[in-house]
Amino acid sequence: QVQLVESGGGLVQAGGSLRLSCAASIGTFRVYAKGWFRQTPGKEREFVAAISWSGGTTNYADSVKGRFTISRDNGKNTVYLQMNSLKPEDTAVYYCAAAKSVAVVSTTPGYWGQGTQVTVSS
Repeated sequence: QVQLVESGGGLVQAGGSLRLSCAASIGTFRVYAKGWFRQTPGKEREFVAAISWSGGTTNYADSVKGRFTISRDNGKNTVYLQMNSLKPEDTAVYYCAAAKSVAVVSTTPGYWGQGTQVTVSS
């Protein structure tokens, strides 16, 4: 059973920063593309960022471009989301995702983590 485990969420003031981490439980995930989504109550889960298995390709939602950075360390089987200049509208549960390509992980990933709460106060 593949598992993705997120960590790093919490409460931060507007303008602050947080770094989320997502560790995969098995080594084969090292060659999977990874992504981050977020969801608020009553809304659909929305795409935030994605990265190819090599790290050479990244995609971002327009709402986070220039503020968030996705990266990965395949030696640690971990993907990160560095979030800077946080806004109250970034408040959500953030989910890690995995799939075999950037195109798929950005839309319909097959693997999900359990989520981590990020709250940005104004």
